[in-house]
Amino acid sequence: MDRVALRGLKARGHHGVFPKEREEGQTFLVDVVLGVDTRPAAADDDLAKTVHYGIVAEEVVAVVEGEPVNLIETLAERIARTCLKHEGVQEVEVCVHKPDAPITVPFDDVTVTITRSRV
Repeated sequence: MDRVALRGLKARGHHGVFPKEREEGQTFLVDVVLGVDTRPAAADDDLAKTVHYGIVAEEVVAVVEGEPVNLIETLAERIARTCLKHEGVQEVEVCVHKPDAPITVPFDDVTVTITRSRV
């Protein structure tokens, strides 16, 4: 399986369990790695035979900016489902970063990473 990766997609969302997170929102970063067979597209140099990563990027950002959820685990699952709707995507790894999570000690980042496939 070949990989097409989008790293550091940035969007503002209102996800979290605390009222302040829901009201004010915060920046989320998302990495997605799409498992696709790129051979047909490469052989014919044809975008229609692969995944259009520009469209995937827009859809991922729309999920982050969309309906709030309590958990970034839920957000990651929604993003994975969105990516798997693309015919050529056989599997996806989604990593959601929440760098401004409400944690009381110094930290760099909080992430949840999931892998989902069509099977």
